[in-house]
Amino acid sequence: MKIIIAGAYAIGTYLAQMLSRNKYDIILIDEIPENLEKIGTDCDILTMEAKVTSIKALKDAGAKTADLFIAVTPKETDNITACTMAHHLGTKKTVAKIDNPEYMEPENQEFFKRLGVNSLIYPEVLAAKDIISGLKMSWVRQRWDVHGGALVMLGIKLREGCEILNKPLREISGPDDPYHVLGIKRHHETIIPGGNDTLKLDDLAYFMTTKNYIPYIRKIVGKEQYVDVKNVMIMGGGRTAVRSVKVMPEYMNVKVIERDADRCEYLNSMFKEDQLVINGDGRDSSLLIEEGIRNTQAFVALTPNAETNILACLAAKRMGVRKTIASVENFDYVGMAASLDIGTIINKKAIAASYIYQMLLDANVDNVKFLMSVNADVAEFIPVQGSKITRKPIKDIKLPSGMTIGGLVRGEEGMLVSGNTQIEAGDIVVVFSHNVPKHKLEQLFN
Repeated sequence: MKIIIAGAYAIGTYLAQMLSRNKYDIILIDEIPENLEKIGTDCDILTMEAKVTSIKALKDAGAKTADLFIAVTPKETDNITACTMAHHLGTKKTVAKIDNPEYMEPENQEFFKRLGVNSLIYPEVLAAKDIISGLKMSWVRQRWDVHGGALVMLGIKLREGCEILNKPLREISGPDDPYHVLGIKRHHETIIPGGNDTLKLDDLAYFMTTKNYIPYIRKIVGKEQYVDVKNVMIMGGGRTAVRSVKVMPEYMNVKVIERDADRCEYLNSMFKEDQLVINGDGRDSSLLIEEGIRNTQAFVALTPNAETNILACLAAKRMGVRKTIASVENFDYVGMAASLDIGTIINKKAIAASYIYQMLLDANVDNVKFLMSVNADVAEFIPVQGSKITRKPIKDIKLPSGMTIGGLVRGEEGMLVSGNTQIEAGDIVVVFSHNVPKHKLEQLFN
């Protein structure tokens, strides 16, 4: 597959490094040589110093025969223009990063498709969805709904009080139990568990279940004492904060703390009257106490600085906040944030990569999420008639090492699977995979 990435900034360089490991033919274009130099020699891609809106550059990069063109420069106009040009030169699919939420309206997306932009990506909107998902369930690190919630994946940190610790999974998660354990993060190791594996204290475990059994999962992992989030404090009033407040449930009360006075005025014009904006430093403990941090159930740190966000969340936890969410854009700090028990970690690069990565799979894939904490993918695959995965019961199919099937949706009904389950063409199959070559997954479902 031939991929052209326009823009060697945060998302572009991360995508290039991630995709190069899958042996794709990748060209990265940027007009600033210093940006291209940051890629390093260990990344097997070609670079081109040129304007991303140069017709000659796009032709030289091979837009005529490219499978995918991804425009992720900081300028949305350049991204849209470059995608339109690449499309008319012959590129099969194009993706543009944008900054205007108006463009994400369904009727406007159709307009851009007619221009030649197949998909629009607004990382802040995607991040806001993850943040709100985390706030709705204070006891969960990550939640991922399959087919409108027919199946639900929950990432949960296991603490004292969890009643399923130190027992073989075959005893606590058999065919008749209402959940499966898809993956475990233990210290720095990712485990795709088998029947003899056990859950340990402080594991981050990923459960697949159906929506009606979420209360049961909450009980057995010992999280019933976690109160629901009603009061939220957000540090940092950037675009991600704006999008999060815009989609926040009405039963949640929110305060946004922002250092810049001019930005505060803008935020006040954007928010409802009961959504408070405070001009101050979110690192100031006395300010947090004055604004009611001790009666706040969730603290969300969304400044541009990862260290600031991590430290602020730690301070909030010391002041009694149970749920903390930190934006950590620097991948060097992701592992540290996880080890410090920050809570939910938001990384717009990884979120954007999940969305774009979906377009690279040949199999019929509805949804893909990259789980940074465990370096794993969870995806919804739809097998075609006659594909390998549909020919035998699951127990008789040799699945690649590092892969497990969490469940499936047939019609509108979500169901967990066992070794005797026979997958059918058209099912939505949830696959959890860690370090599995993508062609091996595609071979099962195509």
